[in-house]
Amino acid sequence: MDSDPDRWTLPDWATTLAWCQIRNSQGIRCIIDVLGEYASTKEATDHSMAAYMDCINQIRQNNLRASISIKLSALGATFDEELVMKNALALAKEALREGVGLEIDMEGKQSVDLTVRVVKTCAMSGIPVTMALQAYLKRSLNDLESLQGNNIQIRLVKGAYVGDFSDVQTINKCYLFLLELLSNMNLPICLATHDMEILDWMRTSGIIETSKTEFSFLKGLADKTKLDLVKKGRAVSEYVPFGKESGPYIARRMKYLHDLEVLKKSPAP
Repeated sequence: MDSDPDRWTLPDWATTLAWCQIRNSQGIRCIIDVLGEYASTKEATDHSMAAYMDCINQIRQNNLRASISIKLSALGATFDEELVMKNALALAKEALREGVGLEIDMEGKQSVDLTVRVVKTCAMSGIPVTMALQAYLKRSLNDLESLQGNNIQIRLVKGAYVGDFSDVQTINKCYLFLLELLSNMNLPICLATHDMEILDWMRTSGIIETSKTEFSFLKGLADKTKLDLVKKGRAVSEYVPFGKESGPYIARRMKYLHDLEVLKKSPAP
């Protein structure tokens, strides 16, 4: 199992810019995550806000094909919901002004209600936003139905925290069920998975409209699959985290690989 942190994250903006420029030249869009989560003070949220704002401006200034992904826990979700809403809207407005896509990561179960409210508030303000929807939560079907409307795009993920389901087959069935619903809505969707069973099903199902579907992968996984999909004319993105606060993120990635090893499975090549 490869534990090299450079596999999963990058240390600073300079290396991230160079990485994203290479990925863009290969036809891959980037989703940039400024590492940091679970801020517990206003000072810490201000630090995250400054980092997010700088990332938005850097994406525009360097003409990257990239969006920014934010975590609400970095903006005060653990101690001040009013502050989170204010911060998230400020970032969303800046991203819209600069022509940069904004994505909101889903975190633990306790944060889902707040995340949905933030997404709906941005959308009702006329600001397009992408939200991660976790297949391992029972509530995701209801959330999906409530999130239908203008300015909201879904990035469908299995989930990396603690969900209602832990059995891989059950989560896969939930993922495919939600995928079919999204496809029937005829809306642009982003599908994030490294599971070969799901990817093979996508290739053969015939339900995916190529022009409205993006395949999304993490930095550090599925490099061959990313390039193969680009060659086939598919839209592909890569989630690229950078910064010094990489510990929790890397721990979730290592747990994912460990769980696959236990099941004698491997991620997409």
